[in-house]
Amino acid sequence: MNLAYDYPVLGAFWTVMWIFLWVLWIVLLFRIIGDIFRDDTLGGWGKTGWLVFVILLPFLGVFVYVLARGRSMGDREVRHAQARQRAFDDYVRETTGTGAKPGNEADQLAKLSEVRSRGDITDAEFQRAKEKILH
Repeated sequence: MNLAYDYPVLGAFWTVMWIFLWVLWIVLLFRIIGDIFRDDTLGGWGKTGWLVFVILLPFLGVFVYVLARGRSMGDREVRHAQARQRAFDDYVRETTGTGAKPGNEADQLAKLSEVRSRGDITDAEFQRAKEKILH
């Protein structure tokens, strides 16, 4: 009963489906290996055990890992993404100098006062700039 290969299009569909499932499994395997190393709750022996299990018995290891630790795997991924976003936001604030650091407004007001004392800006311009800094 070789029904799929009686029709060439259906044979191509089955081939593409199996390739897709194989690539999906490879991606899942690498995500699991990354999650094993990312997990802070596992000790060295736990990480070694899961890694050996996933590498020596790949299909069974991947399925057991997803069943046993799938929910916490998602939580770790969310925490990792939030940490990356915080690091990026901190980098942008540091680079642009617009961070809400303590004393940032005071530093800007001091620089603005120096510019006014040199006579580079008028009192009206100083007041407008001061309002921008404070609000």
